[in-house]
Amino acid sequence: MRTTFILFFLFITSVTYSQTNTAPSLLTIDRIYASSEFRMDYFGQARWIEEGAAYTTLERSEDYKGASNIVRFETVSGEKSTLISAKQLIPINKEKPISVSNYIWSNNKTQLLIFTNTKRVWRYNTKGDYWVFNLKDGTLQQIGKDLPESTLMFAKFSPNDKQVAYVSKHNIYVEDIGSQKITQLTHDGSETLINGTFDWAYEEEFSCRDGFRWSPDGKHIAYWQIDAKDIRNFLMTNTTDSIYSYNIPVQYPKVGEDPSACKIGVVATSGGKTKWMNIPGDDKQNYLPRMKWMEDSQYLITEQINRKQNEINLWQTNIKNGSATSIYKEEDEAWIDAIEPDDWLWLNEGKEFTWTSEKDGWRNLYRISKDGKKSALISEGKYDVISIQEIDKKGGWCYFIASPDNATQRYLYRLPLYKPGKAERLSPLKQSGTHSYQIAPGGKYAFHTFSNLNNPPVKTLISLPDHKVVHKLIDNEAYRKKYQALKTGNKEFFKVTTADGVEMDGYMITPPDFDQNKKYPVIFYVYGEPAGQTAKDSWQSNLWHVMLSQKGYIVITMDNRGTPSPKGRAWRKSIYRKIGVINSNDQAMAAKEVMKWKFVDADRIGVWGWSGGGSMTLNLLFRYPEIYKTGISVAPVANQLYYDNIYQERYMGVPWENKEDFIEGSPITYAKNLEGNLLLIHGTGDDNVHYQNAEVLINELILHNKQFQVMPYPNRSHGIYEGENTRRHLYTLMTNYFLSNLKPGKL
Repeated sequence: MRTTFILFFLFITSVTYSQTNTAPSLLTIDRIYASSEFRMDYFGQARWIEEGAAYTTLERSEDYKGASNIVRFETVSGEKSTLISAKQLIPINKEKPISVSNYIWSNNKTQLLIFTNTKRVWRYNTKGDYWVFNLKDGTLQQIGKDLPESTLMFAKFSPNDKQVAYVSKHNIYVEDIGSQKITQLTHDGSETLINGTFDWAYEEEFSCRDGFRWSPDGKHIAYWQIDAKDIRNFLMTNTTDSIYSYNIPVQYPKVGEDPSACKIGVVATSGGKTKWMNIPGDDKQNYLPRMKWMEDSQYLITEQINRKQNEINLWQTNIKNGSATSIYKEEDEAWIDAIEPDDWLWLNEGKEFTWTSEKDGWRNLYRISKDGKKSALISEGKYDVISIQEIDKKGGWCYFIASPDNATQRYLYRLPLYKPGKAERLSPLKQSGTHSYQIAPGGKYAFHTFSNLNNPPVKTLISLPDHKVVHKLIDNEAYRKKYQALKTGNKEFFKVTTADGVEMDGYMITPPDFDQNKKYPVIFYVYGEPAGQTAKDSWQSNLWHVMLSQKGYIVITMDNRGTPSPKGRAWRKSIYRKIGVINSNDQAMAAKEVMKWKFVDADRIGVWGWSGGGSMTLNLLFRYPEIYKTGISVAPVANQLYYDNIYQERYMGVPWENKEDFIEGSPITYAKNLEGNLLLIHGTGDDNVHYQNAEVLINELILHNKQFQVMPYPNRSHGIYEGENTRRHLYTLMTNYFLSNLKPGKL
């Protein structure tokens, strides 16, 4: 439910939309989902090299369809050269080059590790095959070639570039590139004993995928081991791909169920026994989401979070004897998020480290002494450090994203690391909106992307700290012209204050030829949980919303308390133990204020959302039927006790202490109050929010004789995109449902 994706499917009614004979000023489902008309420019897979003096990227080959050249650009001059042509990536006895899904440079930049032939694991394609290309002699060599096809994961070069380590079938291997000798480091891996990667819950809720790390000296590998033998399988059923149905098991710990046991071990790259780190605490009642080596290769730093996720502990462990020493501990009355390893870097020859914390009410950056007893605030002020972009230890600067004055926007700032100083904004004052960066090591250059609600992304290569444009990379001019040719209303931000005194940010899209003296229906797009913010001043994939506005709807989204807006800890964590209660109340009270606007028809109010937004949609329809007349809920959690333990317990507590809060926040508790029109959409192959949620809700609605419509998508996952024509079908269905049940147009 972490995703804030927005789109899905329903029954195709008699209304259809075709690009044929359609005015270029009007959008259709076909133009959006069945054509490439609105495809944006692409610039990806860029890698800084030589401390920012140059970078590499992929470029489509003109000689081989579907293949890529790997090219080099000089940062200052922009001079381009082909480092590796697609032709050079043709294996012996093959006719076509291998496709490049991803690539990783060796430390000395003389070899390239290429990821290809990939397969999906849950959300992302993390299994595949790996090849090493040697730039010196032009050889192309497959790694792990005797292992099953497309089973290698997270391959990476050793520090001396002579070896590659990887995971296959839940075991870790090291392969010598020169001799092709393979050393298997773990031998006990299985579907339930997972070495070097993670189970579903760790991957989904802690973003843990790559589960092993080379030591800086290359002599050891530290890795996670997940013991999931006691995790019950949730069985999804495939009824369409064969004449007999079959089950698809997913290791899935529901709320209140113990997590997988987790521990961290260190093994020599030459092989041998694993030394396990003796981190205190029950290995099922504590999580280990982050880990990194210290520079001396003798110690690991591991981040431990307790089951309730309101206490975080940093442990320093000795890899020789496994002993653990606590170097820092922090608690919160609500929850504490895992801190990224790149955000805790050692400074002053290991005497202190950087750390982000909300302990003073804002997410700030600190320097913490190695023993954890002293801390110095780096980012002083009542604003949130949204994310760390680069810590330049040598230059003494920290680059970070913040937006002290407008929670819908994002800007780049920098602060001195070692002395007091005021945050300096580097993003141009004239560019109001959202800025993102990929900063080169040392902080002299960056790839910079800028957009706002009314302007699609522009990407440039800039110098820092002056933020001058060195080269333009992408301008999306063709896309911009296509969009500008559309007949559209305004997209504009607003603030609304509820009767409870809560000020919320929002934006709306008005219909073309908008007349404020007429009344229009409103469709609210909602999410509203801690995993996502929707009212952002950035270009968003909102063409469907624009199409709805062309049909006569005002489309509005607003961010309630509990969303990750940079408004301080109190804003974000007020939702603790109140998901489904505080957020739905904020949305409903804000909707009441919107309904007072003279151009809003209070009798034509609709709502829709996906995942957490699907849950929000249900809560709004069931709790506030006097406001919301029609709703579309996609992939919702109907009962919070049916979701995974890491996410739901983080924000709601543990059910043996406050089960009543889970019940109070669950939409199913209020299903009996449904009065309006409901369309429920869910993929039967959803491994994230199980289709079970749809069926238990259906039963509850039947019990209370509530009429509604439902659309299951067979074997589709949480994103409901698999299968030919699925996305087009889904949005046709949703469009038709609104048109049929929420009269469009002005009155």
